[in-house]
Amino acid sequence: MLESLCTLITALTCVSAVTVLTQKPTVVSLSRGESVIMDCNLGTSTDAGALWYKQVPGGVPQFVLVWYHSWSSVTYGSGFSSPRFTSTHQSTSDYRLMINNLEEGDSAVYYCQTWDGSAGEGTKLIVTSSSLPPPVLTVFPPSRAELQSNKATLVCLSRLSAPFAEVSWLLGDTSVSSGISTSTPVQQADQTFQISSHLSILTSDWDAQKVYTCKVSVGSQTAEKSIKKSECEE
Repeated sequence: MLESLCTLITALTCVSAVTVLTQKPTVVSLSRGESVIMDCNLGTSTDAGALWYKQVPGGVPQFVLVWYHSWSSVTYGSGFSSPRFTSTHQSTSDYRLMINNLEEGDSAVYYCQTWDGSAGEGTKLIVTSSSLPPPVLTVFPPSRAELQSNKATLVCLSRLSAPFAEVSWLLGDTSVSSGISTSTPVQQADQTFQISSHLSILTSDWDAQKVYTCKVSVGSQTAEKSIKKSECEE
């Protein structure tokens, strides 16, 4: 099987055209013990296999498995095996990755790739449990030096038990759509993850005692933390 894989990859990596792969769903959140199906369409490739990779934010991609429609069995990467991980195809250009009995450690982005090195944009999988704690948030006010100018920055630090989160900001009850910069999760020594999100604001809005709220969701768990100028004054 490995010899066949190497032969196919060697023969097909000479293809100069870039294949456009489509992955679905983009994001999926499930509970521990459930199963997930991720689809990958290889576009114009009609005689190629699908390689799947797992990548945790801040980590290197891990080879999960490869499946080619004419093979008799799946070839796995180190640490991955049946029956938890498997693959099927619906046509010569439509492949699926299936993970059964999900664990929190399965949370990652899963990428589909074909022989010529083209890859999809990934499926973000978030696995949670009923015991998953909500994010812990800390919001920092603008620095005094920044407040001397027209714009300043709020910082929201989030400590999470999973490597993915949805971060948003509110001004009063209105969602903020610009001026936001959010980092990817960084794993800490205690195996938790930290995300920092920066919001650029107008100094005049801060002086007007407007309320800003940082909102972070991990699966079904959501936490919010609000801040305004009067609460930060000594």
